[in-house]
Amino acid sequence: MNAGINPYSTRGLSASSEARQIMADWLRLTRVAKPEPDARMTMLLQRYPHGLFSEAELQELLAIFKD
Repeated sequence: MNAGINPYSTRGLSASSEARQIMADWLRLTRVAKPEPDARMTMLLQRYPHGLFSEAELQELLAIFKD
C-alpha cells in the first residue's frame, strides 16, 4: 500500500534565523535565576560544625537576625 514511504525518516525542519533569535531572546528573558545564597546562612554554616544545628534551628536563627 504505502511502499517506499518511510514513516521514520526525518524531515527537513529548519527555523529561520529570525525565529531562532526570537527564541533565544525569550529563553534569556524567562530563564529562572539562581537564588543568591543568604550570607547569614553561609556564615552560620562556616562558624558552627556540621550537625550542631538542625535545618529548622538555622531557619529560626535567621528569622531572629532578620527582625
